Amino acid sequence: MQMSTNQSSSPEVVPPEISDLRLEEAVHSTSPEVLAAAASNTSLNEDLALTLLKRSDLSGEVLERLSKNSAAMKSRKVKLALVEHPKTPRHASLPMVRHLFTYDLMRIALTPAVPADVKTAADGALCNRAETIASGERLTLAHRASGRVAAELLSDSEPRVVHSALENSRLTEAHVVKAVMRSDATPVLVHAVCQHSKWSLRREIRVALLRNQHTPMARAIDFAHSLPAAVVKDILHGSHLPANIKEYLLKGLR
Repeated sequence: MQMSTNQSSSPEVVPPEISDLRLEEAVHSTSPEVLAAAASNTSLNEDLALTLLKRSDLSGEVLERLSKNSAAMKSRKVKLALVEHPKTPRHASLPMVRHLFTYDLMRIALTPAVPADVKTAADGALCNRAETIASGERLTLAHRASGRVAAELLSDSEPRVVHSALENSRLTEAHVVKAVMRSDATPVLVHAVCQHSKWSLRREIRVALLRNQHTPMARAIDFAHSLPAAVVKDILHGSHLPANIKEYLLKGLR
């Protein structure tokens, strides 16, 4: 009997090695195998890696291979683009976030296409290093970063940073109330909020300021007059304002 020459299974197709000359073509390929080989190639330079990362159709495997390419990962721009790519596996992108520069973290946190958990990690990294970065960087972050970072900088020791954070368009009323209600809220912050043309007009912020020990008497009187007597009485019951200010306000209510 003649033996069949048909194979029961075909051998696995292994993509050929990509030469340096073909890398420029490989990053535009439609073949997953070719793209994976290109991502792993140690000759992949910054320009070609960035070209690859502009593609939205990359698989997680290709992106993971690129994250392990030590030659390509020497580039700051490549690291940033890899973290920003929506399909980069989290076990590759999240550990990388901690090693990015301050302004790169700010960019990641504000880029709409970046996944929410990566944005959160970037914000967290910024908040963690807020005390160690230079004054000029803190000032820029206070003005331009996310609301979460601006809220963190409301407790900064420099008045100009605090004032800049209060002007951040992403800062919310809830952020300001929370900052004023903290037991370690600084006199700088409280006075700045008391005088702020926007925040000092908000009802919930006025309530928070009437509970804070650093609120000046003149402002406390103004805020108390803008609220119903019953509300003021309830606020003063648990307020940390000095006793003489609370007594004065209570007399005014009576």
